[in-house]
Order: sequence, then structure tokens, then C-alpha cells
Amino acid sequence: MRSPTQVVLSRAEVAAMVVDGLGAVDVVDAVELSGGTFAAVWRVSLADGRDVVVKVGPPPGTRLLRYERGLIPAEAEYFRLVGERVPGVPVPSVLAASDGWIITTLLPGRPLTGGDARRARTELGAAIAAVHGISGPYFGYSGDRPSGADWPTAFGAIVAALRADAAEWNVPLPPLDGVLERHRGVLAAVTRPALLHFDLWDGNVLVSPAGGLAGLVDGERYLYGDPLLDLVSPALFRRIEDEPDHPFLRGYRPGPFDAAARTRLSLYRLHLYVLMITEGPSRGIARHDGRHDRLTDLLTAELALLTA
Repeated sequence: MRSPTQVVLSRAEVAAMVVDGLGAVDVVDAVELSGGTFAAVWRVSLADGRDVVVKVGPPPGTRLLRYERGLIPAEAEYFRLVGERVPGVPVPSVLAASDGWIITTLLPGRPLTGGDARRARTELGAAIAAVHGISGPYFGYSGDRPSGADWPTAFGAIVAALRADAAEWNVPLPPLDGVLERHRGVLAAVTRPALLHFDLWDGNVLVSPAGGLAGLVDGERYLYGDPLLDLVSPALFRRIEDEPDHPFLRGYRPGPFDAAARTRLSLYRLHLYVLMITEGPSRGIARHDGRHDRLTDLLTAELALLTA
């Protein structure tokens, strides 16, 4: 099923974008890729032997969640930041970009969804630890999206924006009033805004034929905040703090997960589940398919943990 946010394009339209961005190049072939649910992504082969990726954002006027405004320029910025400041981390090079599309190099490898690779997960952990060494000028997102002078304020604004989106889309959520306020102290312990990828699920991790990390893609949802936020999606729907032998942790090498860290991880899973529940209608996902109920059960379990 195609998401309402994914624009429908012809090969000719994609080829015109490539020429607009790269100049006088000859397009040999263009094939739309599957896997994502936000942007339209195409693989384009050029006559000079290069393969590039063209990613096109939603059409103007498409109804989006509040934090999703300006994601295409944000992705270009993330790749540039990481490419310039942590050159050992394999991210695509930005060849051209506009407010609505981005053209990058094509990285080799296949998504981690195509088969597990412990070495790639371990190398991902080490790569993300290196990226977390980059500090930002604020907490939260860039532009007019949720942010704040400190982490509790920014994280509170992020969750509040999602709750407002849920209300506007008529998406039911369990009661969340007061949850973040009760744990403001553990959030306030985060005083450095680290660069976060956030969307580290297996589909955004590329594996080489040898089983190592070949690429990290889809940096469009980057923000600045607590490094622990990036430890949630690599173990999606699980509690990574209870899996000391998880290969991502072997590469990342975090310190011990004390009570405060475990509370923050629980809060970040709460945020992820709220986001996934809220985005359902914007992606054309029907409530009755069971996804909403499964995510609500996971969210309710985290709420119980946070109130225990």
C-alpha cells in the first residue's frame, strides 16, 4: 500500500530532477524503490556509470505531523554533518538538494531487514557512538519544529506536538498527563545536545556482502538530545537495557544502565510508540488492522513501568 505522503512520479519527471540537480547528465534508467512510507525514493542509473538515489518529499499541501515539516532539507543537513565531521561513518554524499528533493550517492549493500548480521549491528553501535560526539546548538529539531533550551523542555515539546497531532487526527492515546513532569529530573540530567539519527530501525541500516556496516541512510528525522534516544530503535519493541549481549551495545559500549538511564529509555520508548500510533492515519494505515492495538499495548506497558 502506498502512503498518502509518497508522491507519484514518472520516470521522465525523476530524470528531469536529476538533470536539474546534476546538470547535463544522461539518465539510462530509473526505478522506484520500496521500503519507506514517507518519501518517494528512486534509484537512477546514469550514462557515466554512476547510480544515484533521488528522494522526493510529499507534494505541497500534504497533511503531515508537526515534526515532519522540512524533512528533506533536514536529511541533507544530517548527511553533511556526519560526512564532514565523522568521515568513517558510511552515509551517502549529497550531490544536490532542494526543499522538496535530494540527490545522493548510492551506497552498496542490502538493508538489515534482508537478514541479520551481528557484525553490522556491532559496527552500527560504534558508528552511532562516534556520531554522538557531535554537539548541537539547541535541543530538539531544527526550524519551527519542537525544540527547547534544555532537554526536558524540548522532549516535552516533542511529545506534546505528537499528542496535538493525535487529537487532530482523532487517534486515541492512553492517558499521558503528568508522565513527563514526574520524570523531569532524570531528563534534566542530559545537559549536552548530541546529534541523534533517531530512525535506526533495520531498514535504514545497510549490510555489505561480508556482513559489515555498509551504510546508514534516512537521516531526515535527526535531532539533538540524549544519546540514549538512539538506543531504542536498534532493538525495536524490546528493552535493549535488558540485553547486555546485544551486538549494538557491544559496538556502542555504553556505561552501566542505572535507574535513571532505564527510566529515560522507557520514556523514549513511550515517545516512539506515541509517534507510531499517531502517524497511522497520515500513512493510510487503517485502525482495524491490529497495528494500533499492538502499539497501544506496548505503550501501556511502558506507562505502567513509569508509574511503578
